[in-house]
Amino acid sequence: MVISIAGVGYVGLSLAVLLAKKNKVIAVDILEEKVNKINQRLSPIQDAYLEKYLTEEKLDLNATLDAESAYKIADIIIIAVPTNYNMDLNYFDTSAIEKTLDIVNKVNSHALIVIKSTVPIGYTKNIAKKYSNLEIIFSPEFLRESKALYDNFYPSRIIIGKTANTKNYLSRASEFAKLLKDSALKKDVPIIFMNSTEAEAVKLFSNTFLALRIAYFNELDSYAEMQGLDTKAIIEGVSLDPRIGNFYNNPSFGYGGYCLPKDTMQLKANYKNIPEKLITAVTDSNITRKNFVANRIFLKLKNCKNKIVGIYRLTMKTNSDSFRQSAILDVINILKSKGVEIIIFEPLLNEKTYLDCKVISNFDEFTTLAELIIANRYDNCLNKIKNKVYTRDIFNRD
Repeated sequence: MVISIAGVGYVGLSLAVLLAKKNKVIAVDILEEKVNKINQRLSPIQDAYLEKYLTEEKLDLNATLDAESAYKIADIIIIAVPTNYNMDLNYFDTSAIEKTLDIVNKVNSHALIVIKSTVPIGYTKNIAKKYSNLEIIFSPEFLRESKALYDNFYPSRIIIGKTANTKNYLSRASEFAKLLKDSALKKDVPIIFMNSTEAEAVKLFSNTFLALRIAYFNELDSYAEMQGLDTKAIIEGVSLDPRIGNFYNNPSFGYGGYCLPKDTMQLKANYKNIPEKLITAVTDSNITRKNFVANRIFLKLKNCKNKIVGIYRLTMKTNSDSFRQSAILDVINILKSKGVEIIIFEPLLNEKTYLDCKVISNFDEFTTLAELIIANRYDNCLNKIKNKVYTRDIFNRD
């Protein structure tokens, strides 16, 4: 079995590693640096589990820039390319998927095409009509950044969505589901077959519910902070209810990352001409939270002499190397609009400035210059200057 994977972000790369132990896998990307790292068994993304597996396991995995050659010999082609949200169109930018399909259509019309990229509800059904000679299915991913390979080894469920032109749907979809299940370490993984449109809805509604939980506990924290209450005590008391649970409940400056911001906006866009309040409220709540945090920081500056705010890390969450849609970026922009001087400590940055803010590479110099330090996620290295730190990371995790 030859499997080619388009895109080696955290979704594509984790799938490549997962499947390469029992199959020949060819990872395709447009960035030479990523391709070279994979071929050297180095991970281009931060994921400790993935890095360990890449170096220790015998994998039949190669990466290439040559998409045509990779797709031409494939039995299965998995599309895991980025689909960023276009604010002007209120729609995911699916052009990278179509570019991939154009190449596949040219060199290999017999492979099973599996779309793993997140797409608008109804997309796969429509694109299958355009590429009517290709067998296309949609299989949503439910992976966390920095824990993607682990989530592939221990999946919560496997969902396969068919389209009208998947002629041998049950046999071919079952074949792909079996590939994922056989490669997983978890036993008795639920497998659900449905239409592609319903499968797309599962993805967007799942992520929007997670965003709702984050927004809910952030608003709980806003209330507690304003009223001088113990956020941790309230959350612990609420979360001990088994119907609520102790997860996705650690306050932050707002939800961010690659998935939740764009998926909630896309679901909201899919509600056009359908009555709703809650989906819009989730996206609005996240904006409100970031403004609330920025205002709290601005008020604290009144008691500072030099009024220099230090931003400790831009990453969205602990053990992540991603700044994508990180809430702290919006907080920075709000503070800048108020004339606040900002310096940044971010080891992942090589630039001397970022967002027109000075980047300080030396931690001691950073903590000396900044009179107030902002941390979306707390780190033990801040303990010695804890009196300077403003964070809403109540449980020091996630």
